[in-house]
Amino acid sequence: MKIVLAAPRGFCAGVNMAVDSLDLTLQHFGAPVYVYHEIVHNQFVVDTFKQKGAVFVDSVEEVPEGSVLMFSAHGVSPEIRAAAAARNLTALDATCPLVTKVHLEAIKYAKLGYTIVLIGHQGHDEVIGTMGEAPEAIVLVEDEQDVQTLEVADESKIALLTQTTLSVDDANRIITKLRERFPMIQSPPKGDICYATQNRQDAVKILSEDADVVVVLGSQNSSNSARLRELAADRGKRAFLVDGPGDLKRDDFRDADTVLITAGASAPESVVQETIDWLRQEFDASVETATVREESVEFPLPKPLRAISAAK
Repeated sequence: MKIVLAAPRGFCAGVNMAVDSLDLTLQHFGAPVYVYHEIVHNQFVVDTFKQKGAVFVDSVEEVPEGSVLMFSAHGVSPEIRAAAAARNLTALDATCPLVTKVHLEAIKYAKLGYTIVLIGHQGHDEVIGTMGEAPEAIVLVEDEQDVQTLEVADESKIALLTQTTLSVDDANRIITKLRERFPMIQSPPKGDICYATQNRQDAVKILSEDADVVVVLGSQNSSNSARLRELAADRGKRAFLVDGPGDLKRDDFRDADTVLITAGASAPESVVQETIDWLRQEFDASVETATVREESVEFPLPKPLRAISAAK
């Protein structure tokens, strides 16, 4: 068996920033540090931080007054920020800057009186946070069918935004339908789908051609990881989305000569290496890395944490 290891894969700049932020916050303030929703959508990362003293909550009311609260990489609505302030919490914001960009676009278009069409997944943390910026102005569209039934007050004042972790192909199909129905629809000069999401999808498209099986490391609630598995499956490949090698069986690799391994933007490299080790042990697999694109993006820590980091 030959393992082809996709590059780029795994942690993106936003996840690196969020993980480093929570690590530094725990070191500086001590446990417990409360986190609104999962810091990133990865079970291994969440469990590791729980062991360090992070407490993940789904409501600000769960956080004792005066405590330290971190907002996750997916962003939060103004309502959540206000609730944190009302409880006198030390709030630290680990929202990915690319998600913040979408929030600012939503605020801008809402102030101009536009109806905002947000392409995304109902119930996803990022979508909830973005819609919270202008709930009266934003309509969620999940698929092409939603476009057909969409009604807006003024077709000359309509704008589109997208969740950052969507399938590029799926989003483009929906955008095409929106532009057909609403020729005057506006959008930001630069698209919202994150560079890392696009790069990981491009790598799977290219590298899965010669693979018999595709293994995506990532959790089931990770939108960008799920899209990678779907991409491979759409190309007729046996494709698995797993947290680690414990979720795999020997039979998953029957008659497989070439296995492509990649990882979603919230999956740590350690689980990639554990999976490689398992395949080496079970199948005496060899490994080669295939680089589709180089990444050099870095995001700074949130402002309050930069001073703490500098003082270390």
